[in-house]
Order: sequence, then C-alpha cells, then structure tokens
Amino acid sequence: MAGSIVPSIDPEFPRAANLRRNRHSTLPAAWRKSALVSSAMPLPALVAAFAALVGFAPASAQVLTIDTSGKGPVAATGPVDRQFQQIKPTHVALSNAPMDTRDRLEIIRFMQAEQGFAMRPLPGGHKGLMLEANGKLNPAGEAYLNMVTANGVSVKPGGRVVVTDIRVDHNKLILDLNDGPDAKHRFLSHVSLGTDPYYQAPVVADGGTPGGARVTLAFKDRVPDLTGEQVKALLAPLISFDVKTPVQAYTDTLPKPLKEAILNHQVWVGMNTDMVIFAKGDPQEKYHEMDGQMPIDIWLYGKAPDSVTFVRINGNRVIRVEIARVGEPLQVFTRDVVSPLMSGVSDTALEADNVHVIQEGDVHRNPDTQAPAPPPTLRNPGETLPTDNGQNGEVMKRVHFPKQQPDTPADPYPDGQQGSAQTAPAAGQSTKAGSPPASSSPNSASAPAAGTQSAKPATTTQPVTIGKDPDDQPQ
Repeated sequence: MAGSIVPSIDPEFPRAANLRRNRHSTLPAAWRKSALVSSAMPLPALVAAFAALVGFAPASAQVLTIDTSGKGPVAATGPVDRQFQQIKPTHVALSNAPMDTRDRLEIIRFMQAEQGFAMRPLPGGHKGLMLEANGKLNPAGEAYLNMVTANGVSVKPGGRVVVTDIRVDHNKLILDLNDGPDAKHRFLSHVSLGTDPYYQAPVVADGGTPGGARVTLAFKDRVPDLTGEQVKALLAPLISFDVKTPVQAYTDTLPKPLKEAILNHQVWVGMNTDMVIFAKGDPQEKYHEMDGQMPIDIWLYGKAPDSVTFVRINGNRVIRVEIARVGEPLQVFTRDVVSPLMSGVSDTALEADNVHVIQEGDVHRNPDTQAPAPPPTLRNPGETLPTDNGQNGEVMKRVHFPKQQPDTPADPYPDGQQGSAQTAPAAGQSTKAGSPPASSSPNSASAPAAGTQSAKPATTTQPVTIGKDPDDQPQ
C-alpha cells in the first residue's frame, strides 16, 4: 500500500541472535574446519583425524577465567591510594518521619541542576558508587580501584559535576551526574520508521557513548524527611557543593602538606601532571628525550636571570626536579615525597620525621636513667680507625701535655763563639804594648805577655753544642 509506514528493525539485532544460536562459533577453528570437510573425507580418514584432535586437545587446551564482578584482586601490589580508601562517616542528624510527596518534590527541585566538585574519582558504569547515610562507602579499597579500572573514570578529583537527574526510591536517592552512565533511549535508537526501503532514519538518534556517573545515597529502612542542605551534607565525602575555584576544589582532595605545596607553586617528586599544572601552570617549553630505554618529558619553567625549574616526567609522574639559580649550585631533587602521602601516611607522622629538636644551653642528664652523651668527634657514623683496638672510637683517651721547662737567663752569646774569637789572636800576630787585655772567657786560653811574640798558635777551643747553656760545657 502506497504511503504506508512500515516499521523495520535494525539488522544488527537478528544478526547478534543468530551468532548466539550458532553452536559452531564456540568450537575451536580446527574443529570447525574438520566438520566442514567431514562429508568429503572417507570414514577411516575421518576417524584418524578425530583421534588426532582428541589426543592433541589435552596438550594444547587452555582455560581463561575473566572476573567481571569488580571484586577480584588488584594486579598492582602495595597500599591502595588514599583516594580509593574508605571514607570518614558523616554525622548528620536525620528525622524519624518518612518523606512525603511534598518533601520529595522539594528535594527534586532543590537538587536538580545543582553544581559541585568531585572529591574522589567517580567511575562510570551502570551501578556506580553507593554511599550509606552517615556510614561507609561501597565499594572501597581494591574493589573501588577495580571498578575504576574496568569502567574508567567519569570525573577526576576536583572536576565539576552537575546533577542532571534525581530519583527517590523506597530507601535510597539515586543521582545521575553529567547525564548519567546510561545511554538515553537505548532501544528506540535501533527502531526506524519510513517508507523508503533504502533509507530509514531511527526514531531516536544515537546520542553517543555516555560519560556520566551515578551516586546512590542509601538509608536503612526508608528515606526520611530531608532538606536539600542535609542531602548535600551527606554527599560531602564524594561531592562538594561549596563555591570554589578549580584550584581550591582540587587541592581540597589532597593531604595538607601537598595542598600547601601546590598553593605555594612548588613542584615535588611524585606529583602527577595535574598537580604540576595546578602548581606552576602550563610549561613555557617542553622537550622529549630518551634516558636509556625510558622516555622522558622535560617541562621548563622560568627564564634567566630568574630561577629556572626543570621538571622531568615519566608517564604521568615527576621523577626529578632541578632548580637553577644564578650564582648558586644546581639543586636536584629525586626523593619521592608524594607517594607516601597518597598512600595514607598521616600528616603528623610526616611532619615528625622532618622535625629535629635542638636543645640550647647545658643539657642535664640523669645518670640513673640516661646514658652519657658520646664525646664530640669528626668521624662519620660507624667509622673506625686502625688505632681503635676493636673499639668504635667513642671512648676518649687521655690527653698528654708537653713538660714545662724552667726559666733560664738570656745568654748574650747563645752560640758560644763570640768570646773565643776575641781572646785568641790569629797566628803570626802580636798584641801591642799598653793595650788593655781582652775580656777572657772560661773557654779561652790566657793571652801572651806584652812585647813578646806568640811562639805557638792559639789554643783550640772546646767544641760547643748549639742550643745549650755555655756554662754547662766541659772545661
């Protein structure tokens, strides 16, 4: 009949049904091939081929088990990141009266199109996260991480969310965020109406792959009489509805030391690229190089003569930070300080590790309860010397002072040569008459008489030891 509307079904539906009903699709390729050629093979050859397949199957069989529940163990080892750990329960006073129709409409009007910021990664998927009122989060820990791994992240921590749909069930409130995780009109997008057999438009166009999230707020028996502010307070561990900037919304999801570092525009080893961008902004220059077999991205911040920061990134993590200042040595940071914070180490414990208390003045020790302080030393911890004789160098030895010599009078001739040279004239010379006699010393011989010539040379002086008293020399 001309002009009639003929409904048609998408051919993908029966094709999928036929594939499910096809028994041969579940058989191995070798078995299907043998079934196809079985009619052309004689009976003995067919039996031999079947025996060969049966004998070969146990040796090459392999069983694969795929866990789709999201509750299996995580492949990665180590503690779970703190953003996947269990939350701290809220304490919101709830009414014992049940919710009536008027309260239900007020909740829907109050929460519809409300905007907030995600405090934790919100996974995709139909089920979503379930938060008990004043209770725990389900799933949490490894199951939470498995859900994010299987369904992907719909909204990252600090990302903006919009409540696009809210439904009130018997004992729970179901909130769809950013259009929810389910596609709209999934069945109608496969149904088309039209008269043209070659061109048929679907009743509802395919809206694409959904990318929203779902959060369910569960109560014990039934949904009590609530206000919009109470619903926001119950959802605070997952969604913050306060007015914030993007940087404040993101840093509120981080530990206190890491939050202060980002607000102070500092880059630490272990940060991801989002933290670096929130702390320093987009880099002025980017470089890519290879460190052996490892690809490295270098983000450059600043220009000389100001300080220049080189941030080395592998994958999504900072592995090295270098800070160069004019006139100062290069500062290099390689210790990962972010991973312990994100693994659940308390802020107090981290601050205690970085605090060293120094006591000023004399330190008084109790000899009954406290050991004496080791003596000061320039050795490194554990360093020993060959002279320790098995000791660790912590025992102070006796100090030997040099012996003090008695005071002696100053000697005008400490070398003992000046007096001898004056009393003994040279050979072949005589002393003039009337000249006064030269001063004698104990170490010199008597002078010859006046007017006479010396018959023999002067007497040889005794040897003198330099540095000793001349009075102590032998006569």
